[in-house]
Amino acid sequence: MTRTTEKKRGIILVAFGTSYPEAAIAFDNIEKIVKSEFPDEEVQWAYTSKIIRKILSTRGVHINSPSEALAKMGDRGFTHVAVQSLHIIPGEEYNNLKLTVQAFKNIPKGFEAAELGTPLLFLHADIQKMASFIHQTFCSYVNDNSALLLMGHGTSHPSNIFYAGFQHYLNEKSDKYFLATIDGYPELKHILPILKENGFQKVTLTPFLSVAGDHAKNDMDGIEEHSWKSILLKEGFEVEVIQKGLAEYNEVVNIWVQHLREVCDKL
Repeated sequence: MTRTTEKKRGIILVAFGTSYPEAAIAFDNIEKIVKSEFPDEEVQWAYTSKIIRKILSTRGVHINSPSEALAKMGDRGFTHVAVQSLHIIPGEEYNNLKLTVQAFKNIPKGFEAAELGTPLLFLHADIQKMASFIHQTFCSYVNDNSALLLMGHGTSHPSNIFYAGFQHYLNEKSDKYFLATIDGYPELKHILPILKENGFQKVTLTPFLSVAGDHAKNDMDGIEEHSWKSILLKEGFEVEVIQKGLAEYNEVVNIWVQHLREVCDKL
């Protein structure tokens, strides 16, 4: 990568990724908002999931890894690059991305500046905004008989504590909002007794995920007995499902965009 005398700025949006075409509407929404906020910057995409990239490649669709995207921008003469994480929490995917960006910053004669924007839930203000968003968006779905249950991904990484922390912020808005995870803590089995103890008869399910992809379609709303919907129905609850990823809501995207704006100001 060669250094140029003129500043050439670009943006890389980095998500875990999705192989569901109908879920990609969420990423289209992010790109539309980012391009409207930064009309003079070139916007590229990268997926951190090797599995998703491999699935897409079998369909003739190539999506760069973060390192590929950074290398290609360097080869094209970009001097200042803002990388925005579109992950929910600062977990393993985000930490690996952070190391990748740092490595490119240290390449001799590489970028003059490369900065990484933080994920959705990072600072106290971010979590406050998200709790307010959930309350404003879903308050009409809850009452003495009805609860809202968010499906998060979860992780074995220490950052899983962000989910439990976010539950505290939700509780400040209403005791009828719950968050459980697929691969972390709490799981659905930890929430079920609470739903029963409180006498809820109906549960509205919606993903606390960037996109309504595989997890939302199968683990949450699938017909198999392991899906959250099937389990809740078996337990006697009425179930309503809202299939909409977080990135389809402009209020959520604006939190990521604010992080990106702060990064671009540093460049």
